[in-house]
Amino acid sequence: MRVLMFGWEFPPHIAGGLGTACYGMTRGLARNDVGVTFVMPHASGDEDERFIRIVNASDVETVFGNVSEDSSDIVEKLSFIHIDSNMVPYLSPEDYVSYHDEFVKTGSRFWETGDIWSQRYTFSGKYGANLLEEVARYAIVAAQVAKNLEGQFDVIHAHDWLTYFAGIAAKRVSGKPLVVHMHATEFDRSGENINTRTYSIERAGMQAADRVIAVSNLTRKIVIERYGIPAHKVVTVHNAVRFAEKDLAVPERGVEDKVVTFLGRITFQKGPDYFVEAAAKVLKRVKNVRFVMAGSGDMMNHVIRRVARLGISDRFHFTGFLRGDNVQKMFQLSDVYVMPSVSEPFGISPLEAMRSNVPVIISKQSGVAEVLTYAVKVDYWDVDAMADAIYGLITYPALSKMFATKGLEEVTGLKWNNAAAKIKRVYEDAINENNQNTK
Repeated sequence: MRVLMFGWEFPPHIAGGLGTACYGMTRGLARNDVGVTFVMPHASGDEDERFIRIVNASDVETVFGNVSEDSSDIVEKLSFIHIDSNMVPYLSPEDYVSYHDEFVKTGSRFWETGDIWSQRYTFSGKYGANLLEEVARYAIVAAQVAKNLEGQFDVIHAHDWLTYFAGIAAKRVSGKPLVVHMHATEFDRSGENINTRTYSIERAGMQAADRVIAVSNLTRKIVIERYGIPAHKVVTVHNAVRFAEKDLAVPERGVEDKVVTFLGRITFQKGPDYFVEAAAKVLKRVKNVRFVMAGSGDMMNHVIRRVARLGISDRFHFTGFLRGDNVQKMFQLSDVYVMPSVSEPFGISPLEAMRSNVPVIISKQSGVAEVLTYAVKVDYWDVDAMADAIYGLITYPALSKMFATKGLEEVTGLKWNNAAAKIKRVYEDAINENNQNTK
């Protein structure tokens, strides 16, 4: 089986859990005899291609014009894309004026004039101000990639809302079934104050898909109830964790204090302010503990100010965003890991902490809570319960050892190979249904 997969990031250049999940998933698919061509907006050339083939969308030239019937077919099938944003022109200003004047005179479109228009888009692959522009351009390139790879894939897989238009474009050009992966909904990221444009893209992607993969039952419920997607289309496949190919040397701690870590984006969704409030309560009871917040995000300044007001600055450390081996080193330095997310579709970081033999505290409002038994689970808003859990794990060695030992045994069974086998079955169902509908 061959998959044309659209993603937004891939290790070693990642901004969060999406890239990590894509890496583990594609390795697992390879071990389940599924070949993956992974398309991303901007590849740096140092990605691990032992298990997949990477296509850099910034290197793909889109060709439109009366070159063949196929090229006009691409443009016609992309007419569904409507994005409310300040699009950078696909033509140079001079070419656009010329094209517009011709259209006004003759009423003809550029692909009917015999002219050839080719364009190569350079993507940043980041999450900046021009994100919607890149999402729309990515769909244009996706159509061209699907046409270039005609006959070389059986199913299309699009990750998160950033690539849903790309997946739809590839489906419309190729006729192959589309599977979209919902890693996080707009309700997870923004609460009830959702970005309506992002919500619309998510909904359109899931409506167009033949199957929707949700990373947890929590996410599946949101997809069905808040987006109106038929339940039979939505399948839960929990994420997993990849064990490192080699263990890193344990870094020197330099302090005898206990270390309690938060690692993730410092945003509303991840609940960093609840971690700070719990830390202050713990420090009133015990002094030999340090709290580490590893990450970056729009709440960083707010959190720093709150730490200062609570008078715990000397016990609180900010590392900034960590990637690669530094993530594992941070877990190795930790005595307790806390994930107090307000809404977490899944949450891979607790699995990574448990893999490093660290006991974890997670919010009940996380998808990973569905698959873990040996994790302390609290409501994200219950800072008293969170503080009590932290205090217990750093004060009672037997309790900490039990959660660490049992947690490592538990997480060892959550392998990407098993998750990938379930994803492969989703592909097979989508392909079979598509074949039946096209007969």
